Amino acid sequence: MSWSLLPPRPLAGPLKPLHSAQTTFRRLPRGSFELTIAHDTVRGVTPAMLEWWFRHIGEPMQYQGQQYPRYLVWHPVDHIHWALARPDAHGGAGVGSRFRIVEAFGGDARQLVDSTEDVVKLDSTGIRLVRRVLGVEVFSLEHWFAAGAEGTRYTSRMQVGHESRLGQFVLNPLLQRRVFTARMGYAWLRHNVEEVGNFEQFLPALYATEHAAAARGLVAAGG
Repeated sequence: MSWSLLPPRPLAGPLKPLHSAQTTFRRLPRGSFELTIAHDTVRGVTPAMLEWWFRHIGEPMQYQGQQYPRYLVWHPVDHIHWALARPDAHGGAGVGSRFRIVEAFGGDARQLVDSTEDVVKLDSTGIRLVRRVLGVEVFSLEHWFAAGAEGTRYTSRMQVGHESRLGQFVLNPLLQRRVFTARMGYAWLRHNVEEVGNFEQFLPALYATEHAAAARGLVAAGG
């Protein structure tokens, strides 16, 4: 399927700049890429909110007077499409499910990624996504959540490629030429800083609204 960028969504406030976080990008001994981010505190957001977000990311939301898929609000320029490619054992998004993610880093169609990844961890401490080819893990992305005084301390690590002889001589060169270049890696660092920082703009209000509506539903059902 051919994808194209979508019209930008409105912003409630400015996106955080790259320098608000501590980032690294290095090549590991056998050639895979490792990218890390220690984000600025995500203020007003709790680990419980983040777990809830990833479990309900596929639902719509009201934002700035319009209805949008939640994934499109998360990054107002780069995000194009999200789908639950496979549900978990309970029929939703959780461990055992599979996410399809389409995004273009920096709003640049030349840096478009269309990837389907397995969710191998999702709880209040974080989420981990992996992609395997012929049983070999060629991509992993993990985010860790820890409660702080003003919000959540959020850290991220991505690895593209595999630290093995197969990775060194076959997989890593192929991935870096055709799927995920070094340029895309640097663009992803900015992209992730922006989307994680953007949680401050909408997630606390969305979480409060959804839980208030659920509480009203329980009261009504009880009555």
